[in-house]
Amino acid sequence: MPILSELAPTLLGVAVLALLAVAVLSAYRVPHRWAPALAILRGAAQLAIISVILAGVITDPVWVALALLVMFSVAAGTATHRIGWSRDHAVMMATAMATGVIVSFSVVFLTGAIEFSARYALAIGGIVIGNSMSIATLAGRRFTEAVGDHWDEVEGWMALGATPRQSTLEQARAAVYSALIPSVDQTKTTGLVTLPGAFVGAIFGGVSPLEAGRFQVVVLAAIMAAGAITAVIVSAWLAPVRVRPAALR
Repeated sequence: MPILSELAPTLLGVAVLALLAVAVLSAYRVPHRWAPALAILRGAAQLAIISVILAGVITDPVWVALALLVMFSVAAGTATHRIGWSRDHAVMMATAMATGVIVSFSVVFLTGAIEFSARYALAIGGIVIGNSMSIATLAGRRFTEAVGDHWDEVEGWMALGATPRQSTLEQARAAVYSALIPSVDQTKTTGLVTLPGAFVGAIFGGVSPLEAGRFQVVVLAAIMAAGAITAVIVSAWLAPVRVRPAALR
């Protein structure tokens, strides 16, 4: 079949890269060594499905809103799973991510930085939601690990009369900083080290480099704003710790 012939080099390249990742992790005996390959397989399947769906709904505001809702639900669920599933954690992740995304969206579209349309909402939404998920996960895990590592210090503060929130304030602030490091580094090296997919894709699609750059700068700023809000809410929500957190897997 013609389509299989066209996809064969792509499938081969992806398969080799996935196996290479697994081989390296296996050689070093890293736990869950098959996780990268399974993630690639799942991502490819999801992209294939979403490509077909979006081709028909990208201009329909109702379907775009539904697509963003599904993206957000999956992202919030994934972030919750990474720090330990519980009802409180699920509410926390959903609240933190929703606040960050809604605030950044409001600024982007109300200021006119980007035209408010279904296709732009979908494009920016997917990127901002995905990054907020990663930042929320990092903030939650970094805070839990930091409190566990410094539990004697936290207990000491509580013994001196500090509230649970006050006792973990430094760990919460450090968790926010650590969670934002990947996004900060990616933003400040954009154009020198990395060329974001949205930027390159827009140029390949015929958009002028200036217009593509303008769009990408707005996206990066939205990621930073949403991420900062999300990380602070997650860390502040987790801060009142009264017992030593269980080790994360």
